[in-house]
Amino acid sequence: MTKVTEHYDRVLADVYSWMFGGFTSGVEKNRKFFKQHQICPMNSKIAVDLGAGCGFQSIPLAEIGFSVTAIDLNQKLLQELKENFGHAEIKIIEDDLINFDRHISNQPELIVCMTDTILHLESTDKVTSLFEKVLNLLENKGKFIITFRDLSSELTDLNRFLTVKSDAETIFTCFLEYEPDTVKIHDLVYRWKNDAWQLRKSFYRKLRLSQKWVEERLQDSGFQQINSQCDRGMVTIIAIK
Repeated sequence: MTKVTEHYDRVLADVYSWMFGGFTSGVEKNRKFFKQHQICPMNSKIAVDLGAGCGFQSIPLAEIGFSVTAIDLNQKLLQELKENFGHAEIKIIEDDLINFDRHISNQPELIVCMTDTILHLESTDKVTSLFEKVLNLLENKGKFIITFRDLSSELTDLNRFLTVKSDAETIFTCFLEYEPDTVKIHDLVYRWKNDAWQLRKSFYRKLRLSQKWVEERLQDSGFQQINSQCDRGMVTIIAIK
């Protein structure tokens, strides 16, 4: 099975910012998100970004006053973060996000795991383990923010073929293959180079987590207040310790 890290190295890292309309657009989207949800430093001022990638969450959090630890496994995306965060207070860690507790010495008041990152974990047991770690590490009244696409409902036939994004030089499509607990995602990226289309392709799996399942696991882990909403399949959950 192709691992998530290999898939990003082969295909996604090179087009990740482009997928979101460019680096500036990706950062601005989360500036608005954190403002909308009234996220600002109150106590320890420590935030942890799980699956930080190129910094779409880390940079806005640092801008509003958090001391951010950004954790990701992909070197290309972390290098993009390094090149763009300027003088912001961000500590960059290359590691599996499940090991985040090894890299923080003080209790954070905020932990975020956004943009489908939670679906990249290997199993539902890993998800449950992560929730328990997050609860244990957060300071009292600390917040845990998760955003992901609910893949529990299955697309069928030609609806499984999707255009992710395209322009004059790049065409990104994918094909979804549903399995009992995961979705096998086949990504195909065509790029126009040297007067010809060049294809990069790979696949990886995402967990099929429903909004209800995640809410229940957070409750089981001990979170006392869970605010959850879903907009066209995209789930946003803010859980408070």
